[in-house]
Amino acid sequence: MTAPAQRLLVTGARGFVGQHVEAAVLAGAFGPTEFIAPPQSWELRDPLQVAELVAQVRPTAVLHLAAQSFVPRSFEDPQETFDINLMGTLHLLTALKACSFQGRLVYVSSGDIYGRVPDAAMPVDERRIPEPRSPYAASKVAAEQLCLQWHRSEGLDAVIARPFNHIGPGQDRRFVVPSLAWQIVEIAAGTRDPAIEAGDIDTSRDFTDVRDVVSAYAALFSAGHAGQTYVIASGVERRIRDLLMRMCELSGVAPEVKQDPARLRPSEQRRMVADSARLRSDTGWTPRFSIDMTLRDILEDARTQYDQQ
Repeated sequence: MTAPAQRLLVTGARGFVGQHVEAAVLAGAFGPTEFIAPPQSWELRDPLQVAELVAQVRPTAVLHLAAQSFVPRSFEDPQETFDINLMGTLHLLTALKACSFQGRLVYVSSGDIYGRVPDAAMPVDERRIPEPRSPYAASKVAAEQLCLQWHRSEGLDAVIARPFNHIGPGQDRRFVVPSLAWQIVEIAAGTRDPAIEAGDIDTSRDFTDVRDVVSAYAALFSAGHAGQTYVIASGVERRIRDLLMRMCELSGVAPEVKQDPARLRPSEQRRMVADSARLRSDTGWTPRFSIDMTLRDILEDARTQYDQQ
């Protein structure tokens, strides 16, 4: 007898990561699963809307992606960030409890919660104490602890995911790699002078393809340990400058690189690399996409958007 498909509610389903989760569900990466997206008008800050949706769809699994995730925005309006990221999570947990939810909730936090990490403390793993340096990061730490409190006192099957930088097709151009890719596409098309405007591209980050991050979420549903926290990262440190140069090579352009003061963040972490050994050990997850595959797909996505404008 075939087991019934799990009903996976994905908050933030229409965002960058959510679209890749839907594709992975359709491809069978989550096992027999029905992908459930909230309606476009759904408001996580409204407890009644959250309760009504949960009561209507009766999920058996929840991937909580929805967040105000743009760090500069969190400084501009910290109240909004906490209302969405923390109080919205409380609304979701309360609604699930009201419906006697018995499934697993995977809460998606962020590697940004660690704050400024000294070189000697890298690679970062789950044992490092978070030291958030933005309202966004602070709100994610708070929501993590809220989910874990519900695990301890309410018996909720909750797992915390801490993904580090993830990139891939479909990401908003406010973020660094798609912003650079868009400029490269314009230069290749001859509609932009051969100059890239960038911030401090000599910082390094631990970049993972968004599709590998989604496969990690699938692994956490099937094999993660309840109440546990998992770093999701490639374990490879890469300079943004190197990604830029590689995208230029792939596109056949050799532009000048100009530093744009408006894109500089003086207090920014210079280096970052993380260790996902716990995730790999508990679930068997491993990244599948090479950095070249990721960059090619980002460029192709930028070209498609450029051609459609």
